[in-house]
Amino acid sequence: MFITFEGIDGSGKSTQARQLADALRAEGRDAILTREPGGSPGAEEIRALVLQGEPERWSAQTELLLFTAARRDHLERTIAPALSAGRIVVCDRFADSTRMYQGLRGGLRAEVDALHRLMIGREPDLTFLIDIDAETGLARARGRKGAEERFEDFGLSLQQEMRAGFLALAAEFPKRFRIIDGMRPSAEIAAEILALSARALDARA
Repeated sequence: MFITFEGIDGSGKSTQARQLADALRAEGRDAILTREPGGSPGAEEIRALVLQGEPERWSAQTELLLFTAARRDHLERTIAPALSAGRIVVCDRFADSTRMYQGLRGGLRAEVDALHRLMIGREPDLTFLIDIDAETGLARARGRKGAEERFEDFGLSLQQEMRAGFLALAAEFPKRFRIIDGMRPSAEIAAEILALSARALDARA
């Protein structure tokens, strides 16, 4: 099964993805944790290009090509081999983030979907959207004070737009999306996600 986590910056999705992978392994399930952009050596190099530097370093069109290149390498070298081996892949972000950050922000949704069909050709089996308000997410993200803050530097208006966009995307793909209230204690969120994942995995057994 291919499980992805989505949400605005600072939503806690990376923490929850890691906790789910750990919990699945503790249950004896064969799970790997990966991330986007990244997840393979080549894709990690592209990650540094797109997540660091000034906000206007790249146009949305150039970002789309870079993210798609990273995703293709990630798919070839990490995701597809793991799924073919019967493993569970837990991924922090996937194509839905490109639909938002480049498709919505740059008005490129049709181009995002066309490139996705041509170069990627698969969707997750289950997607958790960790939903929090934009102000909280931006404050958390900026509090990390890391080097990868290019998208946070676009400010609150982008985060508000992305939150609304993710919720609309969940309505567009209701079969695979599960909206999770991210304003609760982390352990409570993790327990809900594990229960929903276990139910989905058992249904496929």
